[in-house]
Amino acid sequence: METIHIYHTNDLHSHFENWPRIQQFLLKRKQHHQESGDETFLFDIGDFLDRWHPFSEGTKGKGNINLLNECHYTAVTIGNNEGVNLPHDDLEHLYDDANFDVILANLYRKNGLHPNWVRPYKIYHTKKGTRIGVIGLTAHFTHLYDLLGWKITEPISELEKWLEPLRKEADFIVLLSHLGLHEDERIAVEFPEIDVILGAHTHHVLEHGKQIGNTMLGAAGKYGYFVGHMAIKMDEKKVVTHKEAIVYDSKAIPAVPHEQEQIDLFFNKGKELLNHKITTLPNPLVNDPFQETEFSRLLSETLREWCSADCAMINAGLLLGPLSGDVTEYDLLSICPHPINPCVVELRGRELREILFQTQDASLPHRIIKGLGFRGTVLGVFVYAGIQYENNRILIHDCELKEERSYTLALPDMFTFGHFFKDILPNKKKQYYLPEFLRDLLKWKLQKES
Repeated sequence: METIHIYHTNDLHSHFENWPRIQQFLLKRKQHHQESGDETFLFDIGDFLDRWHPFSEGTKGKGNINLLNECHYTAVTIGNNEGVNLPHDDLEHLYDDANFDVILANLYRKNGLHPNWVRPYKIYHTKKGTRIGVIGLTAHFTHLYDLLGWKITEPISELEKWLEPLRKEADFIVLLSHLGLHEDERIAVEFPEIDVILGAHTHHVLEHGKQIGNTMLGAAGKYGYFVGHMAIKMDEKKVVTHKEAIVYDSKAIPAVPHEQEQIDLFFNKGKELLNHKITTLPNPLVNDPFQETEFSRLLSETLREWCSADCAMINAGLLLGPLSGDVTEYDLLSICPHPINPCVVELRGRELREILFQTQDASLPHRIIKGLGFRGTVLGVFVYAGIQYENNRILIHDCELKEERSYTLALPDMFTFGHFFKDILPNKKKQYYLPEFLRDLLKWKLQKES
């Protein structure tokens, strides 16, 4: 008999509040299993980094890779925060110093070859000769990857292609899936030869796993709130006799001496790396999510100007604090931490009128937003550039809006992902601008004005 232990994390998003105790826990568990003669594998299923945190922003994600190295991870796959929130060159070199494998079947360079830091799958051999085949897949944000100079392919077709050699080379197959729970459940039904699916992306928690046919699903939520663990028992014929899954609540994991000091060190190190002066403001810029300010008008006009659009709109909740005096890169990250890109959509005048009407909904400013790249709390009021209201008329740069005329509207990309203006935006032509975030536009504008 052979027992194989698989530990897994996902969607940490640079929330290091629990990382010191998670690291200590994983290292101790690995040592314990080694002393017992059992095999141990440790996988991360993507979105380990998130550029909202100064440590990740200041190190271009490489600080996160050092943390994975220190914990002796076996392999990782990437999530969309690694894939589409880093400029091409930063992702190209993110794993230069990694002491683990990056397993990802559906990411290619534009020439059709896998990057040299990626392998579509890998076979790991246990001491007793069991062959563990591991394959990785990530969500296919095709257009965004394309804009960044990558080629992302449809995950299921890639899985079908690579399962053919995996069936021959492996006794046991593990999928690292940054696709979401719905896709994982579908894969379990359609590909019963996969023994384990370790999931991510939709931040779901499977406290005791989820058995679908032959396949056991596991997932550990988000932000390091949980650590996943599967114990697999196999007989001498390499046949699985038992699978068991559990998640450990990080709050119940023993604390580490001087834990808060370690957590603060991540933050302070990043702050130090981002302490580059951008400008000095003669007058403070004040934020207020519930009313238009000079600061929110500046961001909206900057977006319009940078995108060369007819008009623009932003939500004031994007600005999480004021700016005054000397402004550094850390200050911009603090008040605008969102991995949100500029976007321009082409609209008829009547469609633009309808969107503007919907933004006047009195309930919107207090709406709490989660996901979509938004790292704030409430949506806030909408603030416009190039748009004026006068005597019940809408003016675009002092000219009355024409119902059939075509206009370009610049807006944060979060409004184009299907949760807002659903009756208008989904089928409209859009141009996304990557890799710039809104804070990059603010930096551009402040430097320009200084």
